[in-house]
Amino acid sequence: MIKVKVSLRPIVSKVNLPTVLKTAILPGDSKETLFIATQVGEIFYIRDGVVRTFLDIRPRIIKLGTSEPGVSGTGYDERGLLGLAFHPDFYYNRLFYLHYSVARTQGPGALHEPFSPNPCDPKTLNLRWINRETQYDHIDSVEEWILPSNGQPQSRRTLLNLRRPFFNHNGVNSLNFSPETGKLILTTGDGGAGYDPFNLSQNDIEIAGKIIEIDVGKNTFIQNPPVVTRFNELPISIQGTLTVIAKGVRNIPGISFQRFYNQYIKYVGNVGQVLVESIFSFVQNKPIPVTQLVQAFLMKSEADQEGFINFGWRGWEGAFPTSFIRGCSENSALDEKTIAFYDEAIKTSVRRLQPLTSYFHKDQRPDKFGGTALTGVQAYMGNRIPALTGSVVFTDLARKEESGSPVRGVLAYTRVSTDCKLNDFSVIETDYNFGSGSAYYVSLGTNLDQTRLYLGVYGSMKVTDFNQGTVFEIIP
Repeated sequence: MIKVKVSLRPIVSKVNLPTVLKTAILPGDSKETLFIATQVGEIFYIRDGVVRTFLDIRPRIIKLGTSEPGVSGTGYDERGLLGLAFHPDFYYNRLFYLHYSVARTQGPGALHEPFSPNPCDPKTLNLRWINRETQYDHIDSVEEWILPSNGQPQSRRTLLNLRRPFFNHNGVNSLNFSPETGKLILTTGDGGAGYDPFNLSQNDIEIAGKIIEIDVGKNTFIQNPPVVTRFNELPISIQGTLTVIAKGVRNIPGISFQRFYNQYIKYVGNVGQVLVESIFSFVQNKPIPVTQLVQAFLMKSEADQEGFINFGWRGWEGAFPTSFIRGCSENSALDEKTIAFYDEAIKTSVRRLQPLTSYFHKDQRPDKFGGTALTGVQAYMGNRIPALTGSVVFTDLARKEESGSPVRGVLAYTRVSTDCKLNDFSVIETDYNFGSGSAYYVSLGTNLDQTRLYLGVYGSMKVTDFNQGTVFEIIP
């Protein structure tokens, strides 16, 4: 693949951890404005080089950085303000949407000890999430807001209240509108804890581990829906607004659309467990209405899955059967990989979508890198960086380097080919000097026509280390 080198132009610095970067045209305006949502609950916008506050919902956000037993007090967290999306008609109707973890909803978590699958112990392969009303971590809310013509944004209604089993895998950049259908897309994540202990992602009736389309044009007349974990617990009027695009999701940093003649290619990155990070693409898909999934559940049958997208988790981690690693004391390069869920890997082997590309946590090849976690996937349609035009750009949180060197994230790209092989990918070189501090690449965004790319970088893994974020534009 062509070697690509870019520059990073700082737009704003000393912000909190940026989870969403996207543009919108404000009502009455003529040009696009860049919006930055932070994990702690702020939304900023930038006009003429000046950073202004659009909305601050920090009091509505759960207390971050003191999460699970065993990791409490570490400052690392995957909750907070996770999604921001502007209605396609925002310029006229002033509607936008938020997904966030709600204040004062902290629970004890769904398990009292760390989960690890053991192929020799069936109890670890068939766990059930019981006592869900009390054994959960927190509640996430998806809400519709409005920007009045004179005044502060206001919450209009709640679309979903979701009870989540663990603190992690809630999705990030989790709300995006589909240019194909005009509907709001929510990516939920499998609920967390690693290895999807309750196999929620493959269970059709579970909300976790799915990509869900919400028809926000339908009024459900329910201001505050019940807190749920399964589709059948939702009122019928809300079920009627939902379709499911995909299952087998571990954790997704949003969905990206690329116009190709008269159709759209959809790109989705699925964060890996211990071996591999994967990016998927699909054009044709057959979403299943939630009412059909509920009906099949009540009839103890399975809804027709023909054309339905399945990313394969938890049986498959991208291109590999999901594995755990047994350390090799002689040589860590030879660590033993053991299949975690053999029966599930077989069951989903023919149903799953193959990745467009995968990159690995260990990779000694030149021009490749050892990754940590996928944090963004965006199609690039601009021509200012000709070598990237039409490609798919992605970011990884932190390159696995020799110990002692400062942390650096990774920018890379791949292209869609039609030969049905696993695509190659290449690192994009950057010339920015981050100095001696850490630089985790935490988010990737574009403008409306995908001709500009924005990169969110943070100086720490801890959401409790404040004001260490910088947002860059990726330029030639």
